[in-house]
Amino acid sequence: MASERAEILAGAAVLAVAVGFLVYAAQSAGFSQGSDSYPLKASFRAVDGITVGSDVRLAGLKVGTITDLTLNPTTFFADATIAMQKEILLPTDTAILISSEGLLGGNFVEIVPGGALENLAPGEEIEDTQGSVSLVTLLMKFVGGGDSSNGSKE
Repeated sequence: MASERAEILAGAAVLAVAVGFLVYAAQSAGFSQGSDSYPLKASFRAVDGITVGSDVRLAGLKVGTITDLTLNPTTFFADATIAMQKEILLPTDTAILISSEGLLGGNFVEIVPGGALENLAPGEEIEDTQGSVSLVTLLMKFVGGGDSSNGSKE
């Protein structure tokens, strides 16, 4: 009888820890959209290496999360929705780009604030975007020498 009670208590404790871990993981991945964030939108030519839950950073610090990525059938660009921290107000001429943490590191979204006096309102779009750069494309340009001539010698 006592061993059954101990097993039940141990099982309940493990279940409580598992639920706590899942809640923490969901919040840190950006799945909870509480009142502490506001949405912004951006449209990228390419979002290689970025998924829902990717970090949005300003000055190297996480200030937001990618909450949605969809393909725009009209422009063929990837439309991203970003949950930004409420206390971070961005000027209307802010730029957003996809950066890499290094040669072998992952990608993240970087915010580069502008100097405008007006701020982006919730739901507005960041117009100045730069998609991800393909490492293979850069290497091919380097190996090819970046020569734009047609091969004729004059």
